[in-house]
Amino acid sequence: MTLSVLAEIIMIILLGMGSQWISWRFQMPAIVVMSVVGLLAGPIFDLIQPEGTFGDLYKPLISIAVAIILFEGSLSLNIKEVKGLGRPVIRLITIGALLSWILGSLAAHYVAGLSWAVSFVIGALFIVTGPTVILPLLRQSKLKPRPAKILKWEGIIVDPLGALLAVLAFEVIIVLTNGAADSSRLLDFFVGFLLAGLLGWACGRGVGWMFKKGYIPEFLKSPIVFTIVISCFTLADEIKHESGLLAVTVMGMTLANIGVRSIEDMRHFKENISILLLSTIFVMLTASLTMDTVLDILQPEILAFVVLMLFLVRPISILLSTIRTDLSLSEKALVGWIAPRGIVALTVSSYFASILLEEGYTDATIVTPVTFALVFFTVCAHGFTLEPLAKKLDLSIDDQPGVLLVGSNPFSLSFGQFLQKLKIPFKIVESSSEKLEKVKEADLPYHHGEILSEETEHSIDLTPFDYLIAGTDSDSYNALVCSTYIPEYGRHNVFRLSVEEGETVKDLKPTIGGRVLSDEEYSLTTLSEAIENGFEFKKTPITKEYNDQQYNEDRSEREIRLFVHRKSGELEFFTPDSEVTAEEGDRIISLIPPEEESS
Repeated sequence: MTLSVLAEIIMIILLGMGSQWISWRFQMPAIVVMSVVGLLAGPIFDLIQPEGTFGDLYKPLISIAVAIILFEGSLSLNIKEVKGLGRPVIRLITIGALLSWILGSLAAHYVAGLSWAVSFVIGALFIVTGPTVILPLLRQSKLKPRPAKILKWEGIIVDPLGALLAVLAFEVIIVLTNGAADSSRLLDFFVGFLLAGLLGWACGRGVGWMFKKGYIPEFLKSPIVFTIVISCFTLADEIKHESGLLAVTVMGMTLANIGVRSIEDMRHFKENISILLLSTIFVMLTASLTMDTVLDILQPEILAFVVLMLFLVRPISILLSTIRTDLSLSEKALVGWIAPRGIVALTVSSYFASILLEEGYTDATIVTPVTFALVFFTVCAHGFTLEPLAKKLDLSIDDQPGVLLVGSNPFSLSFGQFLQKLKIPFKIVESSSEKLEKVKEADLPYHHGEILSEETEHSIDLTPFDYLIAGTDSDSYNALVCSTYIPEYGRHNVFRLSVEEGETVKDLKPTIGGRVLSDEEYSLTTLSEAIENGFEFKKTPITKEYNDQQYNEDRSEREIRLFVHRKSGELEFFTPDSEVTAEEGDRIISLIPPEEESS
């Protein structure tokens, strides 16, 4: 049965977002799930044929989506983020990329059997890793900040660099083949990419200037930014093919480093759009492959090439390029293994396959199978091994979810001490030096700074913390903190404590701020007074002999339930709008009066 265009679009979106949900539900790498789903829906069961359905619009749609994804990723490239990592990152995107190009080209020629011309073109292309694959993997695996930042920066910057080098290799081949007649092509190449970089910078500065001057109303900011991104990409690509990726990357980096607050406010929206585009585009690309292409990847020379790229080319290029840097051996090992290829490699390789065939290089017919083989195997290999390898190398953050406590007060101080006993990671964030004195005296982990400041994002690692509790002496500030971090942690994991009990608690809805902590809407004042009056934290284990129902029958009216510490390590907090049930192996954490503790 042939689907209508609308039905196929809806099916692609459903398959893409369904893949994301499956990966979240079963803790699997999203890219792997999307690849498998695309293959099943396309070449295997022939349910959708995106390239045939969209026709001439297929490649432009994918190009625009890739531009938006790359721009969104480059918005996170703030120079302040790589303090102390500048040298390794620069080495990776220069020496590392060059070594990877040379070694990959040698492998393509001597192992995959490609001509020198085709080998150097795809060797340049295969240096890319890219945000389309790296960022989803980093989102799912809790790496320590250093290796995570290195992989992110390398992936985003090398993405346009790989396309640039592939174009350069092709232009050099044409010049060498045709002689002086085409020597001006190299000049056109350098001028074209210089103009693309300048265009991206100008667009970034222009958007920043308009935002700062207030020339664009809030409701138009996101649409206008997306319009300028697409226009910047298209104009640069018209000037020189494949230079659009460079332009949008430069534009994103420019905006990330000129301190435009509006861009920060829009980032979460753009992340959502990026996830939607990534999910659908990856399904479209894999579904558009033919069965012959899928079977071609099983050729011995292609499999041998993939093995060399995985186990020799990448590790050697990283090892050599990071000599005399402060990266540890374990960090070098992890970065040397993780290099999944993604959408950019698939889309750009199809373009070069066609133009190389036009120039008479018949072996370019296997460029697409080679690219897909490298994409599929690296995505699977690195998607499934990143997390366990990081744990083995001690480069992952403890599996135990942590708690970020905003505001220093008697409750957060006592709560932090109790979390420390349970070995649950936590940190108290407070901007007042005076209020931090008792935290320092208790030798608890803290951060002195403004949680809403951009500086905090770069000076404190938020990765270990899955939950946030805002408990300062300002209800409006607590709501603002929660609203700011809901996109980061999810609405279910962000909580607030109102200063006083009463109308303020009822008026402030979860859609504005975080969820109300505790089952009876206890205020921060009530909880702090309870601590000062001798209430103590208690953990009640739930066993076969003593279940949740018995606990609820036995607990006193004065007991304040806070959360359930699951046997898996996760925390589930009590709130007025949720029913939390403890199961065997869980522990219920509550505040109980002093007389009950003594009894």
